[in-house]
Amino acid sequence: MARLLLTLLFLLLALLPPAASVSGSETPQYTTVHTESDFEVRHYRATVWMSAPSDDISFHVATKLGFHRLFQYLMGANLNSSRIRMTTPVLTSIVPGAGPLHSSAYFVRLYLPEKFQDSPPVPLPELNLHPDRWPSHCIAVRSFSGYARDNNVVEEAEKLALSLSHSPWANSTNYPSKNAYSIAQYNNPFRIIGRLNEVWFDVDCKSAGIEAY
Repeated sequence: MARLLLTLLFLLLALLPPAASVSGSETPQYTTVHTESDFEVRHYRATVWMSAPSDDISFHVATKLGFHRLFQYLMGANLNSSRIRMTTPVLTSIVPGAGPLHSSAYFVRLYLPEKFQDSPPVPLPELNLHPDRWPSHCIAVRSFSGYARDNNVVEEAEKLALSLSHSPWANSTNYPSKNAYSIAQYNNPFRIIGRLNEVWFDVDCKSAGIEAY
């Protein structure tokens, strides 16, 4: 059954036009509140995401397996048997030291479409998924191309941290967050050129005079 679902997933993604995963999918709404040459700060409204926790020791494996569980949920593996449209991005949050033997733990998340924000369908228990309700908050974002892999996501996160340290947001990264950082992926696996990924850091809106609501 799992192999069949993966096959259906790859067929579905293969049929998507290259730009569909960016321009044709529903995404969480935000307002850009600050822009630099290599990053921007966005203010996201309160949102609900479905989350797949994973204690795999690899970012790539955790994302792949976590998304597999989320895809089953989208295809109707919930108590309502609801079919849910795919959204973007696929977001993998990294929590260093929270996994086995102090390794990193991962949470793979999908934003729920607007019609399910108030009342998310309950996932089947065997999927080990849970809704995450995010308050309105600010996120510093750095974009990068190519495929997001274990050997480059840490480097991209370090680049964003360095940029923030030389910006007006230098003192805003102590915002209380369970995640060290997150990686947002917007494209299907079959798109090779023009891929869009982002590193996300939670930052304190109030340090820049922005009131979260």
